[in-house]
Amino acid sequence: MAMSVNENLSLDPSFIANGLRFECQGSGKCCSSRGEYGFVYLTRFDRQRLAKHLNISTASFTKKYCAKHNGIWHLRSDVEKPDCQFLQKKQCGIYEARPTQCRTWPFWPEILNAKSWSKEVTGFCPGVGKGKKWTAEEIQKIADEDQQNTRQFGT
Repeated sequence: MAMSVNENLSLDPSFIANGLRFECQGSGKCCSSRGEYGFVYLTRFDRQRLAKHLNISTASFTKKYCAKHNGIWHLRSDVEKPDCQFLQKKQCGIYEARPTQCRTWPFWPEILNAKSWSKEVTGFCPGVGKGKKWTAEEIQKIADEDQQNTRQFGT
C-alpha cells in the first residue's frame, strides 16, 4: 500500500461525523502497488523502527530495502513484482513495526471524503464496512498522525 504525497489534503469533517466501520481482513491488497499509489514512503523514524525490528542498523536497512524518489525515502519496489517485499502469504512480515503510512490506512486525510472514499477505498478494500465503527475523533487522530508523518518525508 502506498499513498501519494499531497499537500492539499481533503478530509471532510462531515464525511466522518458519524464514524466509519473498518476492520482489516488480511487480504494483502493494500500491500500491492496501484498506479499512482506506488510507494510506501518512510520517515527516518520509520526506517529506524524497521531496522530495529529486523535487528540491523538503520544504514543497513536503508541500503538493502529503500530507495529515494523525488528526495523521499520509500520501500524499494519491483515493477515485475508490485507487492511489498515484506508481504508473506498475504500477511505483513513486519506488522509490529510497519511504517506509519501502513498503520494509518485507510484513514488518510486525502481520501476521507465521500468521492475519494468511494473511488479509492470502498471498491478496493474488503475491510470497509466491517468490524469496529471508528468514531470521528478516532479517525481524526489517525488522520492527524498520517498528516504529521507526511510532513517528515525525506528526513
